[in-house]
Amino acid sequence: MALTKKRKIANAKVDKNKFYSIKEAANLLKEINCTKFDSSVDLHIRLGVDPKKADQQVRGTVILPHGTGKTKRVLVLCPPEKVEEAKAAGADYVGLDEFVTKIEGGWVDVDVIIATPSVMPKIGKLGKVLGPRNLMPNPKTGTVTNDVAGAINEVKGGKIAFKVDKTGIVHASIGRVSFTSDKITANSTELIHAIVKLKPSASKGTYVKGISIATSMSPGLALDTKPLIN
Repeated sequence: MALTKKRKIANAKVDKNKFYSIKEAANLLKEINCTKFDSSVDLHIRLGVDPKKADQQVRGTVILPHGTGKTKRVLVLCPPEKVEEAKAAGADYVGLDEFVTKIEGGWVDVDVIIATPSVMPKIGKLGKVLGPRNLMPNPKTGTVTNDVAGAINEVKGGKIAFKVDKTGIVHASIGRVSFTSDKITANSTELIHAIVKLKPSASKGTYVKGISIATSMSPGLALDTKPLIN
């Protein structure tokens, strides 16, 4: 696929042999962004873990200090007595049986699903649809809870979930290219620190093997990891 003129110019500004500070990278990302829309800014963190082993899984949540720049669509699956609480807290969709049926039919037009513990037996069968999309409610990520309003407020306020993939990499969107470099830096640092704290005891050797940052369609920038993980 031929590169566009803008992409060629962007590539020329990137030193592929350099490890950038997060602040340098944040500034350069804004300069080399090739899109007309407000691109997401994504971190890719390569870890020295074996994701196939249960004791080396890395997953968790973090509240980004400046949010993601994207309005999260939230579905709450709950019994009738929790419906008004969910609506008042800003849930985009609230219910149970009708949404279970819709999801079984392939509907997944949401970013986060929150469920109360009492309805989990009903939605366990949705794992095949929701699991691959990281949408399955889970107590570890705070999305299975009786505190529906609190969970919604956290999600709307910038809480994201992350999980190491099969290749040992955590991919996460931490903002938009329109953010100031300070906001990109702060959000990136918050996520990296959260992942560092979750290092499995079974993981030996170098834990954080590499970090890169990129916008939706820009070249990736390798980061100097030392200041970020110490």
